Amino acid sequence: MALVWRPYHRRLEREIARVRGEHGVALLWDAHSIVSRVPRLFEGRLPDFNLGTAGGASCDAGLAQALFAALSAKSEFSAVLNGRFTGGYITRHFGRPEEGVHAVQMEMAEALYMEERSPYTFREDLAERVRPILRSQLELALDWAGTLGRRGGQPGQAFAR
Repeated sequence: MALVWRPYHRRLEREIARVRGEHGVALLWDAHSIVSRVPRLFEGRLPDFNLGTAGGASCDAGLAQALFAALSAKSEFSAVLNGRFTGGYITRHFGRPEEGVHAVQMEMAEALYMEERSPYTFREDLAERVRPILRSQLELALDWAGTLGRRGGQPGQAFAR
């Protein structure tokens, strides 16, 4: 297994250093999807969007709150910040906001874009509803990072898009 993840993590380190060196700040978006019901791990249905920032340790609080607020504004979907998924190894390991490296994990329920049973069919009709939300999340994060980079990597009091 180390033959797979070690080279990937080394490459992530190099890319984070390059981006931070070029822009003064780096933003790592660690995205995953998961079945909406995992009875052996969790009771009930998972929220549609699960943002994790290692309990606030892996990215600026203003960014986390802005991302969560934008998701929460979409009333047809459920969202949580630092709920069941607070950020995995990549988020916790690479997120160092005090050094200008901000990491956010997003776990998205597979039911938002595909059939969760065999043959696990991608559903364009469902994905079409989710794409603007994902695009908006990434644009919000990039706008935030651009603003932070222009301030020399120093977080502000709040961020509003």
